Amino acid sequence: MKPLIILLTVFAVTFLIIKILSGNYEWTLSGRIAMSAMLLFTAIGHFMFTKGMSLMIPDCIPLKSAIVYLTGAVEIILAIGILLPNYQILTGWLLIIFLLLVLPANIYASMKHIDYQKATFDGNGLPYLWIRIPLQIVFLVWTYFSTIYK
Repeated sequence: MKPLIILLTVFAVTFLIIKILSGNYEWTLSGRIAMSAMLLFTAIGHFMFTKGMSLMIPDCIPLKSAIVYLTGAVEIILAIGILLPNYQILTGWLLIIFLLLVLPANIYASMKHIDYQKATFDGNGLPYLWIRIPLQIVFLVWTYFSTIYK
């Protein structure tokens, strides 16, 4: 839920600031800035909660910590890329693919009741998916309309 709060808050603030400074409503720019801020926030989690996020990866996959660090770095690169006009469409498509690829890890974590912040198995479980899956759809649609759709 924290990523959604960051996304919406940063969007509202940047939307108002851009309107005041330029006199225009730049919802796609505000949307990209907000998504970038959200991605930076979630990327930090990969480095702060590596042990817990490693639990989100099935045991059959090796190098879990390296994957967590790599996906955090990918989020940072995507956060930058969506702000670069020459790369925003390509980065938007890559972000959509990334968001689709990480969803199974969230489903797995819910099935295993993983609390990634505490690195324990006493998380919210499957009811969390009632929030997480629609939230992932919001992120996908947000990405499409702020980076790709013209």
